[in-house]
Amino acid sequence: MVKITEEWDEILKEEFASESYLKLRGFLKSEYSSFTVYPSMYDIFNSMKLTAFSDVRVVLIGQDPYHEEGQAMGLSFSVPEGVLNPPSLQNIFKEIEKETGERFSGSGDLTPWAKQGVLLLNSVLTVRAHHANSHKGRGWEEFTDGVIKKISDEKEHVVFLLWGANARSKKPLIDGKKHLILECAHPSPLSAYSGFFGCGHFLKTNEYLAKYGYKPIKWSV
Repeated sequence: MVKITEEWDEILKEEFASESYLKLRGFLKSEYSSFTVYPSMYDIFNSMKLTAFSDVRVVLIGQDPYHEEGQAMGLSFSVPEGVLNPPSLQNIFKEIEKETGERFSGSGDLTPWAKQGVLLLNSVLTVRAHHANSHKGRGWEEFTDGVIKKISDEKEHVVFLLWGANARSKKPLIDGKKHLILECAHPSPLSAYSGFFGCGHFLKTNEYLAKYGYKPIKWSV
């Protein structure tokens, strides 16, 4: 039985008991024993360990973990302190600086976001080293879709940031009548100039949170 936190464990007990998740567990046991897999098995659920269900104010949906050594840490888009920021993360920081004027320390560790209520959730939570999307279609999507739907169904006034086609495919899981859904292109160099730059999502997020009495997110890290 997976143990994240008492709150998440109770909320996701049906997901963890599902046939899809049990098959996924078997696959992961084989992968971790036979190959290098990221992140560490102890970091797979870091997004939920760092952001309690009751504290979720923003959900930022990524695709799958970074697949090179030392990058993945269980938080979408985030890399550990001291690791070179990947291009998508560099573009995220550029947009925040343009919108808010906030400057960055250079660290790509987004743990401070997680601790403020930003759930940094990838659609797929593991990946084989050097092989992007290698764990796609193995059951993670069903699990993380369940997480998204639980948040949509059981909370109010959450901001969902959907960047790129993969994240935008999650829109049907979210009740747009009681949450704010912000969509645009992915921040990768291939698409950032097609709608990510200039999206205004970081200011819009904070305006929405303030409207409902929540503290704005301090985006600089």
